[in-house]
Amino acid sequence: MKIGKLTKNKEFDHVFKGGRSSYDKILGVKAVGNEVDQVRVGVIVSSKVSKRAVDRNKIKRRIKEVFRLRLDKIKPADYVVIVLPEIKDRGFWEIENSIGLNLKRLKALK
Repeated sequence: MKIGKLTKNKEFDHVFKGGRSSYDKILGVKAVGNEVDQVRVGVIVSSKVSKRAVDRNKIKRRIKEVFRLRLDKIKPADYVVIVLPEIKDRGFWEIENSIGLNLKRLKALK
């Protein structure tokens, strides 16, 4: 199975209106069930996190990789990850732990 992407504003709005959320110091995760029976992920990294697109894209890649590695353990749903400015100095493992903790709080793990 492959990770799907949330691309349309309508899809993001659906998650924001109907989803449950969990936040910590470096990021937040919002989740809502979907009808396609697939894990779909959207990542929001504002320019407040970093002015450089290179840094913002690196953070997005890391977050998507965490979801890819845990794909078999995550329930099919739409997820939006909101990145907070504190993430700048964090490594991959801290991001992975943060996402895992937030998914556990949302009861999104199988």
